[in-house]
Amino acid sequence: QVQLLESGGGLAQAGDSLTLSCVVSGRPFEYLGLGWFRQDPGKEREFVATINRSGTKTNYADFAKGRFTISRDNAKSTVYLQMNSLKPEDTAIYYCAGHLLGEIPTKPIGMDYWGKGTLVTVSS
Repeated sequence: QVQLLESGGGLAQAGDSLTLSCVVSGRPFEYLGLGWFRQDPGKEREFVATINRSGTKTNYADFAKGRFTISRDNAKSTVYLQMNSLKPEDTAIYYCAGHLLGEIPTKPIGMDYWGKGTLVTVSS
């Protein structure tokens, strides 16, 4: 059973930075492609960023490019999302997700494993 546990969410002001972490257990970490998604209440869950198994390839949603950075530390079984220049519209629950085989999807339905999320609230 794969478990993903997010942390690092909280309250921030516009322009601040936050770093989210997600610790993965139950499956060799290096087998998993990983991603971050977010969901605002009343809206669909949306893609934020993904990173491949070796950490050599990343993919970002347009709103995340230039502001967010996804990274992974295979020795710590942890994936990170560094978020800079936060905006009120970044307010959402942020979810860590894992994908076992093949190309890492950017649609939530394609991911195999999910954490429970961490709330990020950005005030203006």
